[in-house]
Amino acid sequence: MTDYRTPLADIKFTLRSIVDFEALARIDGFEHADADMVDGLLDEAARFFENVVAPTNRDGDTVGSQRNDDGTITAAPGLAEAYQLYVDAGWGGVGFPEEYGGGNFPWTLGLAIQEMLTSANMAFSLCPLLTQGAIDALLHHGNEIQREIYLEKMITGEWSGTMNLTESQAGSDVGALTSKAVARDDGSWAITGQKIFITWGEHDMADNIIHLVLARTPDSPPGTKGISLFLVPKYLVNDDGSLGERNDVTCVSIEHKLGIHASPTCVMGYGDNEGAIGWMIGEEGAGMRAMFTMMNTARLSVGLEGLAITERAYQQALAYSHERLQGRAPGAAKGESSPIVDHPDIQRTLLDMKACIDAMRGLCYRNAEALDHAAHDSDPDQRETASQLAALLTPLSKAWCTDLSCELTSEAIQVHGGMGFVEETGVAQHFRDARITPIYEGTNGIQALDLVGRKVPMNGGAVVRAHLDSIAATLASLDGIDGLEPVATHLSAALGATREATEWLMEVGLVNPLDILAGATDYLAMLAATTGGQILADAAVAARGTDLADDKALLARFFATHRLARVPGLTAGVQSGVADLSAARRSILAG
Repeated sequence: MTDYRTPLADIKFTLRSIVDFEALARIDGFEHADADMVDGLLDEAARFFENVVAPTNRDGDTVGSQRNDDGTITAAPGLAEAYQLYVDAGWGGVGFPEEYGGGNFPWTLGLAIQEMLTSANMAFSLCPLLTQGAIDALLHHGNEIQREIYLEKMITGEWSGTMNLTESQAGSDVGALTSKAVARDDGSWAITGQKIFITWGEHDMADNIIHLVLARTPDSPPGTKGISLFLVPKYLVNDDGSLGERNDVTCVSIEHKLGIHASPTCVMGYGDNEGAIGWMIGEEGAGMRAMFTMMNTARLSVGLEGLAITERAYQQALAYSHERLQGRAPGAAKGESSPIVDHPDIQRTLLDMKACIDAMRGLCYRNAEALDHAAHDSDPDQRETASQLAALLTPLSKAWCTDLSCELTSEAIQVHGGMGFVEETGVAQHFRDARITPIYEGTNGIQALDLVGRKVPMNGGAVVRAHLDSIAATLASLDGIDGLEPVATHLSAALGATREATEWLMEVGLVNPLDILAGATDYLAMLAATTGGQILADAAVAARGTDLADDKALLARFFATHRLARVPGLTAGVQSGVADLSAARRSILAG
């Protein structure tokens, strides 16, 4: 089993050559994010997550977090100590405003640091990730009193946060939730109900847990329009900022899961006695708008989880391929066993993993870059353009990266052969941990429906067409560059097919929306893979004349011939329509 080593060179290259981080550093308020400062932060973060967090990953899986008889939870061995060091070092506040104790750096840099955290221990990383989402909701929708009381402690990590959406009868249909909120005389609300699948809903790592809970007020309309968002702390906060009595919030049970064993996934009960005390965030009935602020940030972070787990699985598979001697590779001396990395099929597998990792990293970081410009650019037109690009890229980041992660962590097991199926090698953990990511924050099918139903039609299709035009500009930049001819050939074919599919969706969606929904998943795969091909082509061009030139060109070629070449074949699935699905529902799927 190999230890995690931060891919610092790849992270720094992506920030400088795939993302224009220098442009971000020129935005008002980000001037301190110069190259030396950023390099120093990344170097120090790498040391911290390699040495402090990564060693907790194995015990987190084999021992896990445990629920006690009194409803409290004891975190997996080493996690509470690692979390305290994380808080002391201030890593959770890098991308948040200075006025609340944050580092005031671009979110793109925060995401790069989050990659290291997630690769080091994905289950552990979910606690800071959910806290980040709760912080975003309070920054955008909380009142000044709520921000003053809670934000600084949450940004430091002294207090953690959660999202409480799901209920057993509702699942992804949030509009079907039944939790209730009744106004109290002092302006607070009494919350009653039960939520399921609450990540880090109870634990002993932070002093307080700030739950953001969706609930219905009396006489609220049905569906999502009747839902409000409430801040419900584990411990009530006194006027002087100290912690008061325990709120009426309990962890009823924790789930026994396929993976992420260190992360307690809780069933949370609110108001078993007189009602949990909470405070409304934003306006009554506007809970989903506030919650989507959390979810959109979280969706990018979940896509990043796909990248981060794949990176760690790749490192372990690569190390094993050098250690494991089996068979005689072509050209090896007779009577000698070769390291399996000398066998072409293992080389193919590892190269596929590495190419996809670079593409995923570029996609997630560009998504974060768009969010930074959308939030902070001084030009309102640039803010709007960046916001629309971020909206388009988010379902790609979330769905494509997590689907790839399940595929590629499985391939890491395959590299290990039979030993990969044995838990003692540790590689199976990455596959098990990755499997939740296509489900988190709206399943990948929901991401595909969102893409074709909402994001592609934005501005009459102008946003997606502008993105495809940017891919065409990348294609033009490859003209005449030796060694990148296969990249140009397959990127051109993929772009042409994706344009055709896009225009088909725009036309058919006006006539029969069910047809575009039927092909949504294939379309997302097309657009994401073509975007990934653009990113690797951009990397190959940017690396020319540097020590990375040969490696980046190799990755772009391999991705083009093994991934981009498949894109045109997805067109038939996009355009197949709903007829066969409807027929299947009447016969094969009738039950």
